[in-house]
Amino acid sequence: MAVTLFWTPLLVVLLAGLGDTEAQQTTLHPLVGHVFVHTLDHETFLSLPEHVAVPPAVRITYHAHLQGHPDLPRWLRYTQRSPHHPGFLYGSATPEDRGRQVIEVTAYNRDSFDTTQQRLVLEIGDSEGPLLPYQAEFLVRSHDVEEVLPSTPANRFLSALGGLWEPGELQLLNITSALDRGGRVPLPIGGRKEGVYIKVGSASPFSTCLKMVASPDSHARCAQGQPPLLSCYDTLAPHFRIDWCNVTLVDKSVPEPADEMPTPGDGILEHDPFFCPPTEAPDRDFLVDALVTLLVPLLVALLLTLLLAYVMCCRREGRLKRDLATSDIQMVHHCTIHGNTEELRQMAASREVPRPLSTLPMFNVRTGERLPPRVDSAQVPLILDQH
Repeated sequence: MAVTLFWTPLLVVLLAGLGDTEAQQTTLHPLVGHVFVHTLDHETFLSLPEHVAVPPAVRITYHAHLQGHPDLPRWLRYTQRSPHHPGFLYGSATPEDRGRQVIEVTAYNRDSFDTTQQRLVLEIGDSEGPLLPYQAEFLVRSHDVEEVLPSTPANRFLSALGGLWEPGELQLLNITSALDRGGRVPLPIGGRKEGVYIKVGSASPFSTCLKMVASPDSHARCAQGQPPLLSCYDTLAPHFRIDWCNVTLVDKSVPEPADEMPTPGDGILEHDPFFCPPTEAPDRDFLVDALVTLLVPLLVALLLTLLLAYVMCCRREGRLKRDLATSDIQMVHHCTIHGNTEELRQMAASREVPRPLSTLPMFNVRTGERLPPRVDSAQVPLILDQH
């Protein structure tokens, strides 16, 4: 009872505080080619005293979009597992995204239906550190994307990966949910995760172990359902379960040869003996072609109509020709049957037959008297006793 009395005024303060908070503005500095993660905590959008923590019963959801646009920029993504968990804005900016971008975040309190806004000013600039030509991407099956976005699990992943790489500093380049790469939503069974792609870069070259994992022999074993070749100890296990058949290595230390630009010509094809286009196109009158196209079908349709009318109207035999072609015996037989049928019909129409007794009222056979009309015929037997 005391716990309930303590949380009730606190929730009232939370419900009122979310609506009274004015729009805040925060400036962030993402770097091109490096992962950017910003956490949307409930404490940031609630005006609470410093010593008061947000209770787990508060439900807040977020909606983020680029200022003046209905959605986020193409390089930025948003995720939130449930209204009780914080939200995350994450992504990796490209060189085309340099500059200033303003992200507007709206928080919705699902209990009081109050809203508050926050503006995130993103000053996207170039990275000042060394180039990271060696990049590797791993598919982590044991985590969801929001589980590796905080700094603690991300640093733990980099520390564990250092045992498989050449000595050097590792940096996160990008984090992508497996669902955004065509993955399927897992079944609601304990231990199953959506999966997340983690891209790491370094100035140090790949180790022999990583090269062996990405070798064609390992890909052939994966195609047959066998584990790939791994010549070193998996330092990422058991905290991170890596799908070693989905490891991608990119080496940008060797610049790719530039494509040869086509040389523009004068637009005239060279002489070809097998292709001789006409140099002049003479004038042509299409009146004859149009008349042939229209008149020939009409004439054919008219001839067919006349032929059908002649066959149906001018080739009728008639009754006289039919009777002359029929033998006399057959005609006499037909006339006899027809006459007899008519005679039977006349006799049946003129005959007088007394009505059946079943259609007459009840009567007494001995006296000939009929029953009175008010007598219940259901109580009178059909055949009376005769004495």
